[in-house]
Amino acid sequence: MDIADEPPLLQCLRIQGRVMHALLLREIITRFGRENLGVIWLVGEPMLFTSGIVTLWSMVTLHHGSAIPIVAFAVTGYSSVLLWRNCATHAAGAIAQNKSLLFHRNVRIVDVLLTRIVVEIGGATGSFIVLSLLFIYIGWMPMPDNLLKVLFGWTMLAWFGTSLALLIGAATAFSELVPRLWNPVSYLMFPISGAAFMVDWLPERLQNIVLLLPMVHGVEILREGYFHNAVAAHYNLGYMASCCLILSLSGLYVVHQASRHVDF
Repeated sequence: MDIADEPPLLQCLRIQGRVMHALLLREIITRFGRENLGVIWLVGEPMLFTSGIVTLWSMVTLHHGSAIPIVAFAVTGYSSVLLWRNCATHAAGAIAQNKSLLFHRNVRIVDVLLTRIVVEIGGATGSFIVLSLLFIYIGWMPMPDNLLKVLFGWTMLAWFGTSLALLIGAATAFSELVPRLWNPVSYLMFPISGAAFMVDWLPERLQNIVLLLPMVHGVEILREGYFHNAVAAHYNLGYMASCCLILSLSGLYVVHQASRHVDF
């Protein structure tokens, strides 16, 4: 069947697929190049960061008040931070760095943002899988107790990262202060993101405070799936899903407004 004879929705999906494919190839080649390790750095870069944290935590022999292996604790924690933080951080520069592409009729701001989000989620996910398999193979990490719950927790964190990236990435179209403010804020959020602690280890008053952060619920779900009876997880799936939904709708609204605001 000729393309012109296809239903309008199918035509739109076909065009959207071509746009995303082209943008993904351009993003990967621009960031990682065609030579040396190239696209391997998509996974290798977050692996290096996570491995550094694992090594540091292991060398100082942190006593975190639990029977959880320190390597597994570090991998599940820092990988989750990379997932949502990198999405938002790289989305913050997407519009400014790809503004020339917006001259093309079929390229929209949301396409540019989603491209970077997909790249970052792919890199963080690949890093988490490779490091987990490696450390499990050499005996530094146990097998996950409930793989489906681990995947579910990771998916919820990816949703949070996507919605946050859409909001922050689109907001940069209105002010250059957004990326400048986001960088220090993201570093300040790391200690309270649930990566370096379990909620159960905190006093009850502090538990109620950190559980206001959606990403903490995602990390707790992930670790409950990984360690099961070794941890007492505290999370509210409905609360995290509601926060992600609100962030997603807010992000899409700001993206729509940014499309009108950006001067082509």
